[in-house]
Amino acid sequence: MSNHVVSAPMPTGMTEGRASASERVAAGLKRRYAAERRFRVYGIAAIVFALGCLAILFITISGSGTSAFLQTKIRLDVTLFPQDIDPEGTRDPQVLSTANYRAVIQQAVGDLFPEVTSRRDRRELFRLFSPGATFDIRRHVMNDPSIIGQRVEISVHASDDIDQFNKGKISADVPETERRVSDKQIAWLERLKDRGLVETTFNTTFFSSGDSRSPELAGIWGALVGSFFTMMVTLALSFPLAVAAAVYLEEFAPKNRWTQLIEVNINNLAAVPSIVFGLLGLAVFLNFFGLPRSAPLVGGMVLTLMTLPTIIIASRAALKAVPPSIREAALGVGASKVQTVFHHVLPLAMPGMLTGTIIGMAQALGETAPLLMIGTVAFIVDIPGSPLDPSTVMPVQIYLWSDSPERAFLERTSAAIIILLGFLVIMNALAVLLRKRFERKWLGSRG
Repeated sequence: MSNHVVSAPMPTGMTEGRASASERVAAGLKRRYAAERRFRVYGIAAIVFALGCLAILFITISGSGTSAFLQTKIRLDVTLFPQDIDPEGTRDPQVLSTANYRAVIQQAVGDLFPEVTSRRDRRELFRLFSPGATFDIRRHVMNDPSIIGQRVEISVHASDDIDQFNKGKISADVPETERRVSDKQIAWLERLKDRGLVETTFNTTFFSSGDSRSPELAGIWGALVGSFFTMMVTLALSFPLAVAAAVYLEEFAPKNRWTQLIEVNINNLAAVPSIVFGLLGLAVFLNFFGLPRSAPLVGGMVLTLMTLPTIIIASRAALKAVPPSIREAALGVGASKVQTVFHHVLPLAMPGMLTGTIIGMAQALGETAPLLMIGTVAFIVDIPGSPLDPSTVMPVQIYLWSDSPERAFLERTSAAIIILLGFLVIMNALAVLLRKRFERKWLGSRG
């Protein structure tokens, strides 16, 4: 007799319950996968949007500023009469520097347009040329006094309006009353072009001169030198102070209320508006200590106060990231606390400290508000020769030009922004190279 096992059928409700649970799990997985896909799409869209905004920014700035790297010049055949330049023939630099070069230009322009005789038309004709045209001729004479008494061809700056018109920034199609270049000036300029006397060259003045009231003569060299001195003062003061403070607070300071109070205040100072540091610098460095106004030394000290909290916080984070086993191993082989910190912990944390320094210096390089409070907004033509000389910096120079009514300053504002961004890129690239060098040195010593 064979035994047959007959399985009892599953209750209908239990089968339906298992099926519905599986369906719910599958539906939940489907929703989660869909949510993950949406999240990836949102992330990619955010990145694309940010890159698009960045591209629009660079395209806008480049479109407005690249024309500033070119300048319009007009070639003149000038006769350097000795009685006008050096009547006594001494070739004294003081005499050559103060000669009447305006009369030389007037004579050369009169030779080009002898039919222009009325005083009003002659004034309008001379407005084709920059006020700095006299400096162009004087520079040639000072560099080579042997040309006195000869007729030479010298390229001089065109005025800012003529320069803008030649670059296509001012259209001749609009009514004469709505543009700064008259029909007569356009006709005279076309005559000069037909004779091959108008040329567009690389704007060396923009990179070799200081600020000027005339846009065609304005340059960024003074602001670049001022920014360099200011950043050097900031780096020389902020980096060692911030690293020393971070090392003490993280490695040596006892954990009590006083150190906690210091830590809280450091974190609070990192969020203080930058103009407050400018007011502090005005009250302490200028009014109390009597340091020179508008000097890179004062600007660097003010920016040091502003960047110290940022570098301290980043440096402490870098020290915390060092594994405790490094300290334990150094102490285990007989190293003292100071040797452990400076021979082992600090070299490993240095890349992170350099990163914090990069952030702080980049923040300082773009700051304007604290420097306005100490007088850096002043109009300064001379190039600073030391951190104690009056100067301006790149962000303040951009601010001053952006507030000027002349159209030609608009393109110089964008060009200065391009230079500032390039300076930031170079500074960050240098810092990355230094950081990698420290990392290789550490890894090499460990192996």
